[in-house]
Amino acid sequence: MIDFDDPVERAAAAGEYVLGTLDTADHAAVEAALAGNAALRAEVYAWQDRLLGLSARAAPSRPSPQAWKRIEQAIDAAAPLPRTKARAASHRPPWWQHLRLWQGLSAVAVAASLMLAVLVLPTRAPEGAGPRYIAVLQSPENQSTGWVVEMKAGGTLRLVPVGDRGAIPPGRAWQFWTKPEGAAGPTSLGLVRTGQTVELPVSRLPGVGAQQLFEITLEPENGSPIGRPTGPILYVGRTVAL
Repeated sequence: MIDFDDPVERAAAAGEYVLGTLDTADHAAVEAALAGNAALRAEVYAWQDRLLGLSARAAPSRPSPQAWKRIEQAIDAAAPLPRTKARAASHRPPWWQHLRLWQGLSAVAVAASLMLAVLVLPTRAPEGAGPRYIAVLQSPENQSTGWVVEMKAGGTLRLVPVGDRGAIPPGRAWQFWTKPEGAAGPTSLGLVRTGQTVELPVSRLPGVGAQQLFEITLEPENGSPIGRPTGPILYVGRTVAL
């Protein structure tokens, strides 16, 4: 049973409710609780606002059975603990609480990124050979989505703006960085303008793989002068394989 008094569990249930990934019993529980639970309603409205920018970029489409199978496999691979139909009486912490927040991908964000990959990005023609990866870059402060990163080994990286990221302060710049797992430090991928879609060959990256860090930081107008981030992290996320 969902504990609606637990802020973390309430937020996760609201996110899954908006995405439509709850099982029948939990979906009915959320439906029944919405009328009398203002905090739950606020969470549902917040998740609708966060995901609206993603859904607005995709034309209506019915995923194929193969697409749903890829989504299920990727979600299972991303979750260290499987979701069960009924939570244990001991209230064992759900699996999403074991992921580090700075990774930028909550359980709901993982599902959202995979849905976005299936519904939006496959419209591009396949390029090169090798595995494909996607990352949703979110604000560490409010988990709002700012960009989506798509890349394919041997192909091209695309940084696509999503949602409202606000304006760049005068005299400052947004700088795009990546850091593969195990790398000594981040590598700059250049400056990003408002509303710009960035495309560059993955050969410019120090590596390509799952759990690869991408982030946008606020830097001086001409970029970081020391070759590594100096300003605050505005958006951050890690890749998942598709």
